[in-house]
Amino acid sequence: MCLCLARLPSYLRKVETAFVFLSPVRGIYSLPLTSAAKHIASWTLLPWAPRASFRRPPSLPPSPRPPMAGPCSARLQGDVSAFTSALRSLVNNPQFSDVTFVVGPEQQKVFAHRCVLACRCQAFRGMLAQVPVGSQDSSSSVPAQGPFILGNVQPEVFLAVIEFLYTNSVTLNNHIALEVLTSSVEYGLQDLCKLCVKFIKDTLSVEQVCEALQAAVAYGQTDLQQHCLAFIEGCTAAVVRTQGFRELSDVVLARVLRSDRLAVDELDLVQAVREWAHVSSAVLERPVPEVAALPVRELRLPLLAPSELVTLESHNQRDLLIPVESIAAAWRAHALRKGSGVPSRLCRPRRGTRPRDHHRHLEPHTK
Repeated sequence: MCLCLARLPSYLRKVETAFVFLSPVRGIYSLPLTSAAKHIASWTLLPWAPRASFRRPPSLPPSPRPPMAGPCSARLQGDVSAFTSALRSLVNNPQFSDVTFVVGPEQQKVFAHRCVLACRCQAFRGMLAQVPVGSQDSSSSVPAQGPFILGNVQPEVFLAVIEFLYTNSVTLNNHIALEVLTSSVEYGLQDLCKLCVKFIKDTLSVEQVCEALQAAVAYGQTDLQQHCLAFIEGCTAAVVRTQGFRELSDVVLARVLRSDRLAVDELDLVQAVREWAHVSSAVLERPVPEVAALPVRELRLPLLAPSELVTLESHNQRDLLIPVESIAAAWRAHALRKGSGVPSRLCRPRRGTRPRDHHRHLEPHTK
């Protein structure tokens, strides 16, 4: 049998090139390209046979794989506001409540649910897990408990804590924000603490900034401390006249007096510290020099003019607010016309210090 290759007639070229086989038995027959390729794969072409060229059909895109059958899960969330509103309706609701608190001096009753308090707050979990003395079944996981007495907290403050535990949100105002902050620290509620700090920073005022600073130092809220100090530095003259300034602790007051950016003159600051010392002395029932020992070290007496130092000495004879050594160091700075022997920070003018003639002699020492 002899094999040769040929082209289809021109009117068939639009279809595609095909192979034509000549066979003495079957005559001329043709195969489609794909079938022909498979057919000639088993044939050995003769050396004299002409080489054929053909076009490969365009490759088809791979068919998509059918989706694999298997388990599938997803967590979908409904309307959060509706859920929060429903839980808010349970706050201080006696219906279905199983624990009662007697709060404040007026002994107001606050109703709650053990499961909510226990799962949201570790402090309440420990409180509710305690079996009362005299309980008949000490092994019971849910002992019968009487009301819990909380006489040192205001009902409005405690209800704010309960609201947060139920709804993860809280309603605050300027009257309770600092007390709610205190409760959040006591109960270990970090998220509530952050909300209180944010509210206090956003609503800070001249009347409340010292109280907020005192709380920030007491509870280690560094960010709130810095915010309060910056606020005091911006309006120092108004802050030192508030009742909150007179109620600062000696440690917090000393921290304020270390600032170079206080917008008040040193003479006014000395007078404000004197008023603070007399209030603290009356409250703590301790002598003025004792309660003022720490803050007075931060007063920058070398900044005062000689005439102002004379007046200061006259007032100091009555209450002994300022140690004699501090006044003597200020006089020495005037006599030597330099700040030698005095800590450099005490010779540095503050942002609100009124300029005086002798300050130019202190400047080389402060640099």
